[in-house]
Amino acid sequence: MLQDTGERVIPDNMDSMNMLLLEHLARYQFSLPHVHGRVLDLSCGAGYGTQFIAKRLKNEIHEVIGIDIDKDVIHYAKGRYHHPKASYYVKDATDPSLPQQLGQFDSIISFETLEHIAKEEKLLQNYYQLLKPGGTLIVSTPFGKGRGKKCGSPFHVHQLTPGEFRDLFTSYQEVSFFYQNGVLIEPHPPKEGVYYPLGIAVSKK
Repeated sequence: MLQDTGERVIPDNMDSMNMLLLEHLARYQFSLPHVHGRVLDLSCGAGYGTQFIAKRLKNEIHEVIGIDIDKDVIHYAKGRYHHPKASYYVKDATDPSLPQQLGQFDSIISFETLEHIAKEEKLLQNYYQLLKPGGTLIVSTPFGKGRGKKCGSPFHVHQLTPGEFRDLFTSYQEVSFFYQNGVLIEPHPPKEGVYYPLGIAVSKK
């Protein structure tokens, strides 16, 4: 059994009504209309989302590859969330050779990754280089006090402000922003007076 570090979402270790689990599943459900072809789940964690996409979009995708830097979680994903169209690899999201190793993708999903990465520019470069022209990138991150400022989580480098998050995707042809509160995901601009702890960007190259 994979041990929970306090940051990982491991469905087998959680109650089915756990809000953290439901929020993560909501993001994968949200991504489905934007995903096709060859798919990368970058920072796939335990693999439940990678398998979810493989199952739900088995006729729309060629394959879905899940990568994570944690070798234990990838070992777990291979055993627990197998699917004929899904595969899992231990990879560093900031490795500059990642595009050469994996090739390009029609769709990239990267949920809850940015806040863990100190080498933000290398991650952003990999997003762009891994994505085919015309492909779609879907990224989520929790909001906070901003780049370089301490946040409440010991697992996060920092948490961007909504404005900083929106500024990351200026090199893409089309970008739509969304805001999540629980399982509810709303389009930009957010409703006045409602707190949205997390943002999602859907970007087309």
